[in-house]
Amino acid sequence: MPLFLDLHHLPEGITAAHVAEMHQADLDIEHKYNCRGLTYWCDEVRKTAFCLVEAPNKQALIDLHENAHGAIPTRIIEVNDTIVESFLGRIEDPEKSKNVKLNIINDPAFRALMVVKLKTKTLRTKDFHLLKAAVRGYTTSIKVLTAKYNGRIAKQEANTFIVSFDSVTNAVHCAMQILDTHHNVITPDLEFKIGISAGVPVTNKDSIFEDTINAANYLSDIIKGDFSISSVVKDLYEGENQNKPITKASIHVLNTKEEDFMSLLMDYIERVWTQPTIKVIDFEENLGYSKSKLYRTMMHLVGKSPNVFLKDYRLEKALLLLEKQHNNISEIAYRTGFTSPAYFSKCFQKKYGILPSNFTINT
Repeated sequence: MPLFLDLHHLPEGITAAHVAEMHQADLDIEHKYNCRGLTYWCDEVRKTAFCLVEAPNKQALIDLHENAHGAIPTRIIEVNDTIVESFLGRIEDPEKSKNVKLNIINDPAFRALMVVKLKTKTLRTKDFHLLKAAVRGYTTSIKVLTAKYNGRIAKQEANTFIVSFDSVTNAVHCAMQILDTHHNVITPDLEFKIGISAGVPVTNKDSIFEDTINAANYLSDIIKGDFSISSVVKDLYEGENQNKPITKASIHVLNTKEEDFMSLLMDYIERVWTQPTIKVIDFEENLGYSKSKLYRTMMHLVGKSPNVFLKDYRLEKALLLLEKQHNNISEIAYRTGFTSPAYFSKCFQKKYGILPSNFTINT
């Protein structure tokens, strides 16, 4: 049976105890709608609640809530139990205290998500096997440090990790130690890029934590420097640490305007990066920036001009395709927006130190 996670916006005055009563009301009549309420999360501060329910379809879930207590969810998404547990830590109600009628759960479902990327800087032919060994070593250390700081690896794909934390402080300190570990070992062909954002599991998107994952992914992917965080993460960190500011110079804290530009830029890039005809003027027109303002903003935030950023973005996508070895070099060149295989090979060699043909031979 499908599994759904829904979002409720709570009116003023509604507490975790009220939400516990609503959850119990669901459980009392769920059999009438062929549903099974697994658990819920309640955030009194942000005035949100989330219910995890097995149901035949979304309408059955709506009917259950409407007839149990009248609170219709604002949004419902279909989820996977493994993913929910990875991000939120559980898929069932915690054990109820003895001699307590209601199981009042004070867990807000608000999570800090850290994206860690091991990015390839160069691909010197003689170092392929050493590079792979280094990646395996760093993968182990990331998993160890994640556990040390009470994080959960929600997803691992290639050399990218998405880690969920209940505490922003733990997320930030874990990231710092990952970077310290990397800097203490000389691996010139690799770099760590880390981004941390925070948010709720259900928004207007179709997937769990989609907005937060996207933000953390962009922070780890395109923002200059090794470690970037959102303004929300900064504020929450200071709130958890008695207003002690983040003073580490290596942490790049984006303000809200910079975050808006980042989202705007990536929304556009992800739509057009495969098109070989895209030029700087297209950036200007679609982002609503003048040529000079766009250049200044890109250099300040990303550290690259629009042209260089687009080319590097395509090359990183091409490297992923080469690693999968699903296409030949000509196909990859055209799929990633390059005008010819020869130009693609030239750009690839300039960025990574070898021709793409040598990479496919040695991997």
